[in-house]
Amino acid sequence: MKSILFDRKILSWCFFDFANSSYSAVIAAVIFPVYYTSVVVGNDAGLGDAWWGWAISVSMAFVALTSPLLGGISDYSGARKKFLFVYTILCVAATASLVFVAKGQIVTGFLLVVLANIGMEGGIVFYNSFLNDIARSEFQGRVSAWGFATGYLGSIISLLVALLLIKADHMMFAWPMAAAFFLAFSMPAFFFLPPDEHKGTTVTGAAKEGLKTTFIVLKRMWSNRDQRRFLLAYLLYEDGVNTVIVFSSIFAATTLGFKSEELIGLYLVVQVTALAGAFIMARPIDFWGPKKVVSLSLGLWVLVTILVYFIYRKSFFFAAASMAGLGLGTVQAATRAFFAQFIPSGEESRYFGVYSLVGKTSAVLGPLIFGAVSSLTKNQRPAVAAVSILFIAGFAILQTVNGGSPNVKKIGNG
Repeated sequence: MKSILFDRKILSWCFFDFANSSYSAVIAAVIFPVYYTSVVVGNDAGLGDAWWGWAISVSMAFVALTSPLLGGISDYSGARKKFLFVYTILCVAATASLVFVAKGQIVTGFLLVVLANIGMEGGIVFYNSFLNDIARSEFQGRVSAWGFATGYLGSIISLLVALLLIKADHMMFAWPMAAAFFLAFSMPAFFFLPPDEHKGTTVTGAAKEGLKTTFIVLKRMWSNRDQRRFLLAYLLYEDGVNTVIVFSSIFAATTLGFKSEELIGLYLVVQVTALAGAFIMARPIDFWGPKKVVSLSLGLWVLVTILVYFIYRKSFFFAAASMAGLGLGTVQAATRAFFAQFIPSGEESRYFGVYSLVGKTSAVLGPLIFGAVSSLTKNQRPAVAAVSILFIAGFAILQTVNGGSPNVKKIGNG
């Protein structure tokens, strides 16, 4: 166990999650969404919700459509780390540029958020694809959980720094701080993760082969009953997870009246409980199997989303957020470990490209639905109510999938 935990490839992989969590926490989830919707756009009639939903949906749609192709190119040209680096720099540059977005600059903010989110989410495809290379199948569940847990720690630290900036009346500096945090702590991954394998294929040739094999992988997975059902279940419940993450701080600020400091405190509570949940469930993912852990987490998410609809007090929302945090890291880590069981050796980027296609497609529909319902009804509570249906449907379909058992190397590749 000690040799695994202190393996520099695994540590550097986990540190990348630590690094990019500054963007996830400060820009995507807690502070900038409220600033953009309330200050830059104005959210009295739900217009800010709509613009933010469009920005997230456009960026996720781009990532969803391009990830399978780029994954194929990556596998054929041996350029995973190069792609990861390019996407990281795109996110860092766009995030730092948000410092220039002021009240009324709706389109500028929209475009920068789209670019930053493409950089962040696009890079995750290649980051995920290293999991099979750095950990044996019997340890992938816990390594996956360690990555998420380290990410939650990064969220906590970056939010504490952002809180100091806000208290000093320098909120705008939180955006370049998040960018610098991402850049600095992502560096170990580019030094210590397995190097690119130069396969002598040009980018053009790799693009052709990547496009062809992407369709082959999609066809292969869709023709396999268990893989098809897994992807459908993942599409539904990940839609719920992404929607909650994207709009939780906006709901808290708009519907419950949370201030900036309270929002950071709320998110810190979520990150601490998510970190605890990820560490507590790291070994059970391997010993119970990822399917059982995902199912338990989805049950918790259903309970949380139903409770939130009826919550009117901030203290109760803190309690519900703590429950959500316990299930957040485990559902993500266990899902990633479950999917890794399907992947044949040497096809990691292509398969995780498909995984990203499904995951990011779910992030297209959820924010659009939330933004549209909120804008039409002038009330965010009906938008919350729909989310529980996604978790229930995903849970039901997942129960029909064979696989996700403890310590299984590969399943359902035929």
